[in-house]
Amino acid sequence: MAYGGAAAAHAAVVQAVKTSGVIVRLEPSEFVLIASKARNPLIVASKAGWRGNKFSYLTSYKGLAFYAQSSQPLDLPGDAEIVNAKQIWVPS
Repeated sequence: MAYGGAAAAHAAVVQAVKTSGVIVRLEPSEFVLIASKARNPLIVASKAGWRGNKFSYLTSYKGLAFYAQSSQPLDLPGDAEIVNAKQIWVPS
């Protein structure tokens, strides 16, 4: 029975990846570098964690989605449009 549950969970993750496309996880400094290369980047930002002590960021560049998580707010480009989201979920 446990195998069936694990298989269903795996299938759900595979479907989520197919739906969302490729998500590239970066270190926070690399995320800022990618975001600074784009003109007027759209960045989705979210506070997470038990005490709101984790910051998640998502943006796209050249057809790929880039994601980073940091313990401190990132210094984002001044021309970025920031969308504050309640939560960012990416498949693991």
